[in-house]
Amino acid sequence: MSDKKTLTVKLVKSVAGTREDHRATVRGLGLRRLNSQRTLEDTPAVRGMINKVSYLVKVL
Repeated sequence: MSDKKTLTVKLVKSVAGTREDHRATVRGLGLRRLNSQRTLEDTPAVRGMINKVSYLVKVL
């Protein structure tokens, strides 16, 4: 059993037409296509990535 905090992130807006570094950030979060979800460890680095592309993703 893991006692680490996690976040579930879902890609809710297409990366088409967005900045290249934002697309790279979405891929870095492990999100591939629209509506894909990933459960990630709650770290400052992950939170920063989510904050950078907050207009594309939703935290569940």
